Amino acid sequence: MSQESLAASLDISRSKLNAHENGHTVNPPVEDLLRASDYFKISIDSLLKIELAKLGDYNLHQLESGNDVYMRGTKIRVLAISVDNSSNEHIEYVPIKAKAGYAAGYSDPEFIASLPKYSFPNLPKNATYRMFPTIGDSMLPIPEGSDILTRYVQDWNSLKAATACIVIFKNEQDFVFKNVTVQADGNLLLASLNTDYKPYTAAIENVLEIWQFVRYISNEIPATTDLQELKKMIVELGREVRKENN
Repeated sequence: MSQESLAASLDISRSKLNAHENGHTVNPPVEDLLRASDYFKISIDSLLKIELAKLGDYNLHQLESGNDVYMRGTKIRVLAISVDNSSNEHIEYVPIKAKAGYAAGYSDPEFIASLPKYSFPNLPKNATYRMFPTIGDSMLPIPEGSDILTRYVQDWNSLKAATACIVIFKNEQDFVFKNVTVQADGNLLLASLNTDYKPYTAAIENVLEIWQFVRYISNEIPATTDLQELKKMIVELGREVRKENN
């Protein structure tokens, strides 16, 4: 949209709109804020309190769809991102050495910009992705030390039961990879794929971010499971039966 057409829609001059867009207006008149809020269907709270340039595609899509969290009376979780020269979001990788600083720097553009960046083909649009390393064997048969590609979850209540996610906690130097179920009381039930680990509950107020599993990257081939062995035995048995019948 050109400045001329937007200025006409807001019933202000092009020079005035240009001053607003470039931060040259110290205190925009209330009537201009009201016009912009009404035109874009975004609350004045969001226009004034949120640095919209730092929002990821998911959050921007929510605003464009009329799902303004300030209009619903809740507080948005601002997620810092980094983009390339074409304004396409990077996929940041949080290495093990950066885990300790992530809870403090997740909303800091400089911290996010310092992380390694990757890209993957065939990922759905309108989503923000990030990659995290895992340690331990709690999610076997996903191999230990795998890198988990994830998608940012803004609305935690949208998660289906037992959805594999990276869960990041406030004021902690680590995060967990678990099957997540949002319980009726709003708290999270966290369960491992490896049944040697017992499920446990995490208080929702201690959760900083949730990232839903998309795929994993590993140098190891997953170990054969008992179910796979049983299937192989059945196939072999079928072959022996057919040989005897012939």
